[in-house]
Amino acid sequence: MPGDIILLKNGTWNNVLLRLNAKGTESAPVSFRAETAGKVIITGQSRLEIGGSYIVVEGLLFTNGFAGKQPVITYRSGKDQLASHCRVTNTVIDGFNNPGRMEENNWITFYGKNNRLDHCSFQNKLNLGVLLAVILDDERSRENQHSIDHNYFGYRIPLASNGGEMIRVGVSQHCEFNSNTKITANFFEQCDGETEIVSIKSGSNEVTNNLFRECQGSVVLRHGNYNIVSGNYFLGNNKPGSGGVRVINKGQQVLNNVFYQCRGTDFRSPLAVMNGIPNSPAHRYVQVTDAVISGNTFFECTPTTFCEGSDAERTLPPDQVTVSNNNFYNTRDSIIYKSYDRMDGIIFSNNLVNLKSRQQLPGGFTKGNEAPAKKAISMITQVEKKTRLASGASWYIKNKSKPAISWKRVNCPDLLSLTKALASNEPVDIGLTGKEYKTNQPFLITKQVRISSMGNGFTVFNSTPIESLFIVEGKGQLQLDKLRLDASGLQVSSFISSSKQAPSSHFTLQITNSQVKNLGKQFPATSLIFVNKSMVADSLIIRNCTFSDFNAGLLYMSEEKDNKGYYNAEKIVISNNSITNMQGLLITIYRGGNDESTMGPDLTFSNNRIKNSNSDSSTPLISLYGVQKSLLEKNQFSNCNPDMILVNYQDVVRALHRLKNNQFINSGSMRKNEFVREENK
Repeated sequence: MPGDIILLKNGTWNNVLLRLNAKGTESAPVSFRAETAGKVIITGQSRLEIGGSYIVVEGLLFTNGFAGKQPVITYRSGKDQLASHCRVTNTVIDGFNNPGRMEENNWITFYGKNNRLDHCSFQNKLNLGVLLAVILDDERSRENQHSIDHNYFGYRIPLASNGGEMIRVGVSQHCEFNSNTKITANFFEQCDGETEIVSIKSGSNEVTNNLFRECQGSVVLRHGNYNIVSGNYFLGNNKPGSGGVRVINKGQQVLNNVFYQCRGTDFRSPLAVMNGIPNSPAHRYVQVTDAVISGNTFFECTPTTFCEGSDAERTLPPDQVTVSNNNFYNTRDSIIYKSYDRMDGIIFSNNLVNLKSRQQLPGGFTKGNEAPAKKAISMITQVEKKTRLASGASWYIKNKSKPAISWKRVNCPDLLSLTKALASNEPVDIGLTGKEYKTNQPFLITKQVRISSMGNGFTVFNSTPIESLFIVEGKGQLQLDKLRLDASGLQVSSFISSSKQAPSSHFTLQITNSQVKNLGKQFPATSLIFVNKSMVADSLIIRNCTFSDFNAGLLYMSEEKDNKGYYNAEKIVISNNSITNMQGLLITIYRGGNDESTMGPDLTFSNNRIKNSNSDSSTPLISLYGVQKSLLEKNQFSNCNPDMILVNYQDVVRALHRLKNNQFINSGSMRKNEFVREENK
């Protein structure tokens, strides 16, 4: 009844469906409260449905569980009972992920009208799906006046796929409707899921007075008209890929925002104003018209971009766009903006630029008077502190730092001791003190593991036919350091492979200061490292190693054939290695499709010496398909794929490839495209 308070008893609530149906009033809501905030812990396969009016939910903690295909919290009960004037506050969802990375669900869905989500904390979403979605699938949920305010959104690692937004308002099918949703005074920290951190796909919404700290993405006005982005702070802090606002469609306003050390480019530029498609349907790229970009401060940011995305399809530059009273302060870059098409539809007026700017600027820019920019920046510390304190659940630590790894040192002279060390639950630093290890099953890496050879000679691993010697699963972190390995006795497809299960957690792999020889010499093998479909490594590093006499390749990442922009590693670094007599595909990486929501992988291949190495057919030695960013620098290729293709670049969407100071001796040719910039001296 109106005014009733229902207290949920402290303790662990496991595998529960909480379905709240009630009707309160504005002055006497029905309250569902934790007996003590944070002490009602909801685990297992659980979720919350709110249906009715004037209901308040407060103080819950969702952790150590998942909701399957359903939202964790939804503002409706069943499919018909929508919420109105309902509120969830002082509540936390932390790491409540489906077991599989590609098992999609949202954490929160809004239906109905006049609902509020405030002073809540949402952290560590790992699986596919928008964290918070505002649904506009029928009239009862449009022009809704929802408020999403004073929440904390923390730490979402790159998903390596579309569907990693923190907030999405509307979808393409309903983008011509107004939502009237207000996103206000929230704190977004290290939200790196994809290029769109907040995705607006409807009209008449407001994104105001939020703070975005070190987020690899932007607020994107993707669809819908007459949206406002105002008074926000975008603190990139020089983090690569940190963005700001991307503008598409009609009547958008970007007002009085501060962009600080945002270092994103292209779609993740501090400000990106897109080109449109002639006669575009609403769900594609509607021309930017009647936009106002005014009163913003850009401090030590990468250049803003106009006519972004210009290509054979997107041929309509922005029109009737006013860029006025903005302040650009940049001592790091030679230009403050760049354009990919004509700019006669953009009106510049009263913009300030610091004296050190070297760009030839059109009318509407004035050099000098650096005081306004510095004044705006002086407020950052105060604003960040205030916003952090005012956002999120009062009782929960924001973005808790991970404790330092406490390694347990174990010397393993034989297979039994090695198997036992890997089976423990704690991080383990393994010294291989034996000469030979023979196994009939792979070693599963499910935690932090570091392995080194302790003797003077080569450690020998033998096996019966198995998939791989090491299989790295979700949360697995494998470091091989100072390993000296003779792999001639291994009957494996690959030395290391990822799991096939695609858990929500990412893995890491690092091989340093090691020597590996004879992989695939006696028994056929594909590669040193093989990454399966839907698995993602945060980082994959191979540094200061020697690889010799392989009948196998080095790195195979070509199982993502769905052509949806998926890929297998965010950052790949292969540097300072010696590779000799390798017969196989040295590197093959595949990221297919033209989806622009993902910006990886990023490959660095530098200071390597590759000698007498060839692909096993007419294929390139190095194949980079859809790699978004690459640097091949100071490598020496000797007698590698002569009379064939040495390196092949293939791209569907814009990429950035650099070739710098490499040396080619009796080696194959480079098959380049328009995205390859060669800087060899």
